[in-house]
Amino acid sequence: MPVRIAICDDSAADAAYVGALLDQWAAQRGLAVQAERFESAQAFLFHYEEHKDYDVLLLDIEMPGMDGVSMARAIRRENEAVQIVFITGYSDYIAEGYDVAALHYLMKPLDKEKFFSVLNRAAQKITQNERCICFESGGEMLRIPVYEIRYLEVFRNYVTVHAKREYTVKRTLSEFEQELGSGFHRIGRAVIVNLKFVAHVTKTEVQLSDGTALPLPRGAYEPLNRAIIAHL
Repeated sequence: MPVRIAICDDSAADAAYVGALLDQWAAQRGLAVQAERFESAQAFLFHYEEHKDYDVLLLDIEMPGMDGVSMARAIRRENEAVQIVFITGYSDYIAEGYDVAALHYLMKPLDKEKFFSVLNRAAQKITQNERCICFESGGEMLRIPVYEIRYLEVFRNYVTVHAKREYTVKRTLSEFEQELGSGFHRIGRAVIVNLKFVAHVTKTEVQLSDGTALPLPRGAYEPLNRAIIAHL
């Protein structure tokens, strides 16, 4: 299956340059890439209504009509897996990029090596998003995509998996920790959090992008910050 990539930029010249770099990267990696260009956020969203299987979105921010950040917010409401990369000439929107769990924020003119590095990370995350964990809950065997899991918490002998739904399973948190692997971090004895959902960290709590606040045990602040930095 080719990696499906959308380039959304009102500048034909900039979009063409991004497309040429994509071809070079794909040849270097030996990957099949299917890239399409859209000149506005509205044009992409109209197309997206019928074609939702994009893996990577390369978005300009300053565009006529809807800007790239607003478009990313609209996509994120229903798609947590797609990799979003902002490519822009403006540095004023970096904070907004974190709000939509953007993979990276690249400045124009594009640096080829930095761009290739970000694409490599996107490809790695796409592979990770294909992973699922399986467990029995409520008398049925379930297969949950790892990218949907926001956090897990243990109470006595049961673990609750917080994803699009909540699932309570009689398993240990350590078993889940080993199965989930990279991209997740254990906070104390009771919680494992998906790092991509972490929006804000204080000395006493972790706030997730959906508004969930998780208490942060003493001594957990620095290890969590190191894990977040390593995951970027």
